[in-house]
Amino acid sequence: MVAESFNSPDDSPETRVYQGQFGEFTIEPSDRQGVILYRSGLMLSALSFALGCTLVLWQGHQPGVRSLLSLLYSLFCLGLATSLLTIHIYLVPLHRVLQVFWGIGAIAALVVAHAYPEPFAVTVYQHPLTILGVGFTFAALTGIFFKEAFCFNRLETKALTFLVPALLLGHLLGILPTRGEQMMLAAWAILFVVFALRKAFQEIPADIGDKSVFAYLKQQKTASRPA
Repeated sequence: MVAESFNSPDDSPETRVYQGQFGEFTIEPSDRQGVILYRSGLMLSALSFALGCTLVLWQGHQPGVRSLLSLLYSLFCLGLATSLLTIHIYLVPLHRVLQVFWGIGAIAALVVAHAYPEPFAVTVYQHPLTILGVGFTFAALTGIFFKEAFCFNRLETKALTFLVPALLLGHLLGILPTRGEQMMLAAWAILFVVFALRKAFQEIPADIGDKSVFAYLKQQKTASRPA
């Protein structure tokens, strides 16, 4: 959390000055737009995932539903990509790793979708080894959950940080009963939507963070480069 300096009550969010760890900063309109995109991406991912899970759990045997799941997964990935491009993470290497994970998972999903005759979701379920590739996308998602749990101490993201890898690894190793997988999948979908909804009502500056830290890290990186 950053401490706000003393400004008049009439100051707009764009002109308000905040006191960060390494100096003062202001929040620009582009910062706010980035947060809105980040949260919009989360909402798209959460709703697409929740709808897909609902179809799997109640209508998964229908051929038309199986094809629809591929579209919903594409929307889920699109929303996640948007969030990974606009999320504020102080550690740039970690940010890049999450983006690379998404890329690996997306490429793996394309390969799986075209290498097997079954619909994408059916293929991943019936061939657990595909998780070794597709799972990178969910590793990136778990990274977001971990970041949110660390920064904001949210209960749902703490649970998701454990739940997502537990379900994927459990299915990959074949150690989870079908009923257990269904319950974990439903919990994942519900908690993901709760997380996205709570983010929608959170104060925007909280997601921007301390801009003075970003400026300091950038300055340090520039100073370390050889002349």
